[in-house]
Amino acid sequence: MSNIVEIRNLEVTFATDGGDVKAVDDVSLSLAPGEVLAIVGESGSGKSVTAKSVLGLLPETAVSRGAIVLNGKEVIGMSGKRLRELRGVDVAMVFQEPSTALNPVFTVGWQIAEGLRAHGNVSKREARTKAIEILRKVGIPEPESRVDYYPHQFSGGQKQRVVIAMALVLEPELIVADEPTTALDVTVQAEILDLLRRCRDEFGAAIILITHNMGIVADLSDRVAVMYQGKLVEEAPAQQLFDSAKHPYTQKLLAAVPRIGSGASRAAARVSDRAAAGGEKDVEPVVIADNLEIEFPGRFGRAPFRAVDRVSFTISPGEVLGLVGESGSGKTTIGRAIGGLNKITGGSLSVLGHEMLGFKERQFRPLRSDIGFVFQDPASSFNPLLTIAQCVAEPLIVHGKAEDPNDARGRVDELLEAVQLPRAFGDRFPHELSGGQRQRASLARSLALRPRLLIADEPTSALDVSVQAKVLELFADLQRDLGFAALFISHDLAVVDMLSDRIAVLYKGQLVEEGVGSEVLGNPQHPYTQRLLASLPVPDPREQTERREALRALTAVDY
Repeated sequence: MSNIVEIRNLEVTFATDGGDVKAVDDVSLSLAPGEVLAIVGESGSGKSVTAKSVLGLLPETAVSRGAIVLNGKEVIGMSGKRLRELRGVDVAMVFQEPSTALNPVFTVGWQIAEGLRAHGNVSKREARTKAIEILRKVGIPEPESRVDYYPHQFSGGQKQRVVIAMALVLEPELIVADEPTTALDVTVQAEILDLLRRCRDEFGAAIILITHNMGIVADLSDRVAVMYQGKLVEEAPAQQLFDSAKHPYTQKLLAAVPRIGSGASRAAARVSDRAAAGGEKDVEPVVIADNLEIEFPGRFGRAPFRAVDRVSFTISPGEVLGLVGESGSGKTTIGRAIGGLNKITGGSLSVLGHEMLGFKERQFRPLRSDIGFVFQDPASSFNPLLTIAQCVAEPLIVHGKAEDPNDARGRVDELLEAVQLPRAFGDRFPHELSGGQRQRASLARSLALRPRLLIADEPTSALDVSVQAKVLELFADLQRDLGFAALFISHDLAVVDMLSDRIAVLYKGQLVEEGVGSEVLGNPQHPYTQRLLASLPVPDPREQTERREALRALTAVDY
């Protein structure tokens, strides 16, 4: 059969104030009907630019050369009118962040029907019927009523399903999925990957999958194209690439994937070091939670919602506790409660010797300098109007350790060097740093006051796998050198295993399993922990096929 798309010698150059930047350099690819091609590489490798070129979605500053033939039609140089006729019918896009891809002021049914109206003369009744049908196919429950819901009334995974429904409604022959699972929990991610697999099998759609997650590549793709600095450095069938990657960059990507069991020796070494330093038996924990309960008041006469239900755990000085669970499990709520940002409503929570039940901000304020925060998205947690040095100096100024950013600059430079950033980066603004560099700066800010306790909430979930590996290694080194205790919140068990001394698993506000990594991950007892483990994609197509079957069996368990 003829290929759905042929990309020949594609070059894409962006005009900037600093000169032309070549984002894609002589890339040639093809895709057959019903095939899944994964294009992988870190941020800036050119993978998204290549995919968007197929839809003609590049900005006006981009100049494209070469050829892109989609269903026999040349895309480069095509008029805007013909491109609009092409999109949705021949090729559709599934965007990375559904919250920004969906219009918040229109119902999802209206937005699905918009594509139908743009490409044909259909009545409102026909469009609504088609929207309900496609929502049912992508697994949205009660589509007859939910077709009239707004985007904010759906969870993250459901919003991604709606975006996929919008892409499928006109039954295109090619779907371009750009990081479709980056911000999703591993369990929801597995559901979305299953849905994309169904799109291929039931709709016969070919898929271009853009991702940096090699586990997802192993789960879904037939062929893999690896891009680095705008060039195609390796292309091979999925199994062949994972068995014997040729290019050093591909080997580096595969080596950077966190794997279950990788943290066992490191955790044992940390326990041994603390025992050699004087033992742990007589040391007072920095955090003690005893039957902790956190409720949020109901609105409009509804009953209160219990987000955390009788949870008990401790964190000792110098210990890293990994807190895992999917969205809504209560892990971030617990982290915010430890930082004094959420009030607890029952049980007991002692933080650095201070009881948080009924706490007064005036009494707790002196302890805030002993607690550091590393946020999930440094791009939104940094003030874009301040330089990196000013952002890092902010805790020092707030707590009276420095009068102004200039006074704190010496300490800021030390912190930047500690997180392996050049001192000159302090004069840059947040948008001038890459994602990994911003997260390092965020880590520097959290350590500015030499805290005894660090709360890290999903600090690496949005990073490329190679950048994530560097940030995790840096976190581990700093924790070992500075000796702070840490609550590391994540939904990725492999990441938590790399850093944590103990792992606690939350499910619907309850602590369902706790122990050292070798116990929790090596022999999980609770079905939910087993499901989390099975949901984590691994960079091996053969093993991933077995894990997918195991996950299907576990999904049927009611717990």
